[in-house]
Amino acid sequence: MSFVASRKGVYQESIKSRGQSARYPSAPRYPSSLSILGVQLSPVSVDDLHSYIVRVIEQKQRALIMHMNVHCANLCQKHSWLRNFLNQAQLVFCDGDGVRWGARILGLNPPPKITYDRWIWQLAELADKKGYRFFFFGGKPGVAEEAARKICQRFPGLEIAGTHHGYINQEGEENNRVIDLINQAKPDILLLGLGMPIQEKWLCDHWRSVDAHVLLTGGAVFDYASGNARRAPAWMIRLNLEWLFRLLQEPGRLCVRYVWGNPYFMLRILQEKWFPRNGTK
Repeated sequence: MSFVASRKGVYQESIKSRGQSARYPSAPRYPSSLSILGVQLSPVSVDDLHSYIVRVIEQKQRALIMHMNVHCANLCQKHSWLRNFLNQAQLVFCDGDGVRWGARILGLNPPPKITYDRWIWQLAELADKKGYRFFFFGGKPGVAEEAARKICQRFPGLEIAGTHHGYINQEGEENNRVIDLINQAKPDILLLGLGMPIQEKWLCDHWRSVDAHVLLTGGAVFDYASGNARRAPAWMIRLNLEWLFRLLQEPGRLCVRYVWGNPYFMLRILQEKWFPRNGTK
């Protein structure tokens, strides 16, 4: 089921059609970027990111905004389409301490870390002040709706134009119905929470058919916003141990990602430092 949040945060069980789908011109890419293992990384703070999002929406353009962490970097090694897609995005922000450490080892100035468990509330505040509309797509049935409710409790004027869970066949009629639902809502910001690399593959295949100004990939964002997932305690965040907290919460699912993935990423960083590829330093 999908919902609409009014400017007062009250939900209704329908989305009115807003005419035929629009096609927005692509926004210019963020003007500077680093390269981590062949993947672009934009050196942005939250304020930089917000300024870029506002510019894209106000100029009625469209931008793909992705995030990079160690898991993403490892998946880019496995899937060339993912690496190519991130390099085509207008902006890729840093979403992990491991990437920041990798940048330091390579002699680069690491950009700030922006994680969705905190940033979703800052982004919602920005959207509330500017009058921007969201659409939430992803998570288990009911999770995106609960995330919308929790966010609207904090920002009663925020408009969540619609939600849909992520447990769909991502091709065919069911997928087309979700795209139609998004396009009828005409959100300013489409936030995907399908998990990596499923959300990136969905965008890679369908972003040209989606009517939204800003398209974001958010991983477990709806789990955090709904309260289904716990944030790491402040002391673990200060010590760059958020990954360990997540591993302890979900050891079965995340063991390979962190216990094998983190050393593998650092090995590749050291290889890049000692034996740089052509065109890199």
